[in-house]
Amino acid sequence: MPTVPFICPKGGVGKTTTCLTVALQLAKNGAAVTIIDADPNTPMTVWAQGGFCPPNLHIVSGVTENNIASKIREAAQKDPFVFVDLEGTAAKIVVHALQESDFVIVPMRGSYLDAVEASKAMELIHDQELSVRRHAPGYKLPYAVLFTGTPAAYSTRTTSSLRSSLIDQGVTVFKSEMCERDAFRALFTFKRSLEEMDPAQVPGLDTALMNAEGVAAEVLSILDRELTS
Repeated sequence: MPTVPFICPKGGVGKTTTCLTVALQLAKNGAAVTIIDADPNTPMTVWAQGGFCPPNLHIVSGVTENNIASKIREAAQKDPFVFVDLEGTAAKIVVHALQESDFVIVPMRGSYLDAVEASKAMELIHDQELSVRRHAPGYKLPYAVLFTGTPAAYSTRTTSSLRSSLIDQGVTVFKSEMCERDAFRALFTFKRSLEEMDPAQVPGLDTALMNAEGVAAEVLSILDRELTS
């Protein structure tokens, strides 16, 4: 029953969009998923108010730094997957979420500025390993970097360079990328899953769906590898 927060100090890197996209794909395939809506703007709660939230996808709102740990634990008792959507800043609520986590996804765009901010997230993860009392001494909290907002048709030199640099440092990096697509932005416009949107209103749904399925499949694969090794 993994708890997976999506963290990066920098805003606008696609944490919320990626979290919702992956959760919807898992729910579509029959998994029960809880999203802890820990962003002060409560984007997940607003999305669910559209009335198209799957019955096996549960959104937990009213989250603060004082109750996030208990809300994560309660959710983990009910659903096999718990995702945590966090605000962009490195606040105490992020620290509390990390202390309850089994795996962390660090979304980042393919720029050197984003890489600097993502490195702060990785430093925070390493720092919190010492505070995770549920595991034996020497425990390493597993995480992986996911590139977001990348061009759909090609990979930029900067993204390729950053990817190679991270891998050389021993960082796990998703092979899949969350590409820059109108359909992903439309999730919050129409408050529906990709499958429920109207192709006449949202272009590129088929390719966005393939992208979403690929990222979700790799999330499951990495979770299986990291949490059973």
